[in-house]
Amino acid sequence: MKDGLVRIGVGVPRVSVADPRSNADEIIRLINSAAKDGAAVLCLPELCLTGYTCGDLFLQPLLINSAESELERILKNTAHTSVLTFVGLPVLSRGKLYNCAAAICRGELLGLVPKTAIPNYSEFYEARHFSPAPETVETVSLCGKKVFFGAKLLFSCREVPELVAAAEICEDLWIPNPPSASHAAAGATVIVNLSASDETVGKDDYRRMMVKMQSGRLLCAYAYADCGDGESTTDMVFSGHSMLAEGGSLVAENPPFGGCDLACAEVDLAHLLYDRRRMNTYPAENTDDYVTVEFSLEPAATKLTRGVDPLPFVPGGEKDRASRCALILDIQSRGLARRLDAAHASGAVVAISGGLDSCLALLVTARAFDLLGRDRSDILTVTMPCYGTTKRTRGNAEQLCSELGTSFRCIDIADAVALHFRDIGHSEDDHSVVYENSQARERTQIIMDIANGMNAIVVGTGDLSELALGWATYNGDHMSNYGVNGGIPKTLIRHIVAYCADTALAEGRRGLSEVLRDILATPVSPELLPAKDGEIAQKTEDIVGPYELHDFFLFRMLRYGERPEKIFRMAVAAFSGEDHHFEPEVILKWLRIFTRRFFVQQFKRSCLPDGPKVGSVALSPRGDWRMPSDAQSRIWLDEVDKIKL
Repeated sequence: MKDGLVRIGVGVPRVSVADPRSNADEIIRLINSAAKDGAAVLCLPELCLTGYTCGDLFLQPLLINSAESELERILKNTAHTSVLTFVGLPVLSRGKLYNCAAAICRGELLGLVPKTAIPNYSEFYEARHFSPAPETVETVSLCGKKVFFGAKLLFSCREVPELVAAAEICEDLWIPNPPSASHAAAGATVIVNLSASDETVGKDDYRRMMVKMQSGRLLCAYAYADCGDGESTTDMVFSGHSMLAEGGSLVAENPPFGGCDLACAEVDLAHLLYDRRRMNTYPAENTDDYVTVEFSLEPAATKLTRGVDPLPFVPGGEKDRASRCALILDIQSRGLARRLDAAHASGAVVAISGGLDSCLALLVTARAFDLLGRDRSDILTVTMPCYGTTKRTRGNAEQLCSELGTSFRCIDIADAVALHFRDIGHSEDDHSVVYENSQARERTQIIMDIANGMNAIVVGTGDLSELALGWATYNGDHMSNYGVNGGIPKTLIRHIVAYCADTALAEGRRGLSEVLRDILATPVSPELLPAKDGEIAQKTEDIVGPYELHDFFLFRMLRYGERPEKIFRMAVAAFSGEDHHFEPEVILKWLRIFTRRFFVQQFKRSCLPDGPKVGSVALSPRGDWRMPSDAQSRIWLDEVDKIKL
């Protein structure tokens, strides 16, 4: 339960209609199974202690009393089990019968949540037996103690402040204003739904959609447990369709007739709370009419079974990845097309190096011109070789421009840079940052002046990963008139270029596809240091670290607000596989470098050129990320230093 991670289960006991004793045995078994699986919360189906399909037997006092007695037995037999469990049963109060969820934990009855919406249409006739929940929270006597009774109950964990649970029952989710909306606004992060939803054609898809949508709208974990095997099939059949959703995504499911009696998964409540804090439109309801009941769980580390994606910016499936790449190219190219049109630009200038970023920027520019119905010859691509340029990258740059049909110029900047070194008194043998940055600034000066001369705009090439690390020369490659790649991380750029290569091949453009593939195979480098034996001498990832790790750190820090300790824990889990493997000490080393660079390089992001937002993580000072350039990184770095391997 550390770091806001909580494991939640949905259980489907095999019921015996009107036999609370047998059902109690099943419920005890499931609670113990959930505890063994590490679950902190367990949701069971509606009226599972008696069976949902008892009909007029619900009017029999013997059945009601037996359900209470068996609930008491469940409490005694789970007194040492640290699982907050919601059990469905009928409860009699003040002469009325209520369809309730009993919240129990470690042998204690915490409260009773009666159903609000009582269906009495089609195959449902609950109003024949049950009354809707009262308007306010009351107290009733059950199992020998006074307990709170009402729809507006919150169950808050002392040891895990992120865990606040609330319940609704079946039909409550299907009405226009479900109780769960108020529960979440009052602070509930986990909503359980004890359900008895019979199976009809197409209903599973609709049910699944509702659960996912509710968890997304409310930014909560939504646990839905449905009746299954053992219920009467006189008029209906129940499939045990049970689900756990988190923030709009399904994370565990027992599909209709899936045969699984317990499905568990961990959810990250800290992520959900972070999103609630970010969204100023998320409501904060007056909780005066809510009653909060505290409970305790034995602190234990939540095991990670869902897996942690090492490439959070990159969709997993090939079809989804292709769709994402196509959408991003549309966003980039349409954003640039609008800027070209608004600026009344006669053309565009792209500095082309033969590397990934400038390659993507040029592909986007070509698409933008196609959208505008303009000739690609109005795109001027400029390659500017200097001390570190290799034959491979220069050749790829020239071939790419030829394949795309752009205008092309090659301007060797070595003499201009050497003159600049003499002007400022810098030795050509001194390969310090001045040596590198002078080349980058010379290139920017050239393309800016060329663009001025042809009434064009300079298209920027720098990406999101470089912005996060500050891996750009201030007022050098850092600057442009419109940066099309600023919202895209390096790990995703690779897949977009690969998608373009596949598309080109499918269209019969083998030459374009081949040059794109060779660009993909070229090591990432700014090529600002002299080449060695004609090969790239300066490899970016050897200097600042693997982009796989940095993109992972960036995503977890900005998208979820995670602290370094949790980022490290997730990274160790994510990069323990064979395909993406880094040792913990390597992860920790680069996490420290990422943290330091992210803070000290903010000044470059504070004056970032315009460019389109693409995903949920962005660093524009006019959009998602507003941070003072002189913010201190001390507390973040202190936490990194305290991490033990």
